[in-house]
Amino acid sequence: MKCNVITIDNKKAGDIDLDDAVFGLDLRADILARTVNWQLAKRRSGTHKTKQRAEVSGTKAKPFRQKGTGRARQGTARAPQMRGGGVAFGPVVRSHAHKLPKKVRRLALKTALSAKQAEGKLVILEAAKIKTAKTGDLVKRLDKLGWTSTLVIDGAEVDADFARAAANIVGLDVLPSQGANVYDILNSDTLVLTRDAVGKLVERLK
Repeated sequence: MKCNVITIDNKKAGDIDLDDAVFGLDLRADILARTVNWQLAKRRSGTHKTKQRAEVSGTKAKPFRQKGTGRARQGTARAPQMRGGGVAFGPVVRSHAHKLPKKVRRLALKTALSAKQAEGKLVILEAAKIKTAKTGDLVKRLDKLGWTSTLVIDGAEVDADFARAAANIVGLDVLPSQGANVYDILNSDTLVLTRDAVGKLVERLK
């Protein structure tokens, strides 16, 4: 499919032929949901922790005698049913990451790209470069383009001046093509790909 290419100054710079095998797939909400959950699970620190009965401080002695008090027998004050005792079945330090097949991850990325293309929220940029690494200059260009929540994906490497200018702009994220992922694509309103990024993504996903 044909798609227009623009410059950072919002001027037309020709067109590009997008591969239907990467940008023309049907929406698969189930695949996208599985991949987003997989990404977010890997991000979780898993450092939640409660003390079990062996870890709480306190004496190991029997709190009171076995018989004659009218109370239920107790063997330790550290038991979960006792006040100040350990927590039964509480969270422990662990990894929340789980496996997801490479074919599913590849299909999810292609589906996310196709979804942005189908919504009309995919923009092809000639190059993500500016002459001066000034945030103010880039903000003016973004205002003309009407980009607010935007993810810019460049080729193998991001231009240093462009990355420096974009660093302090809220709602603008810049990634190299290798860092393209489903969560960030879906989390942004507008997806911007450079010519180099299109080539790298097609090469990676086909």
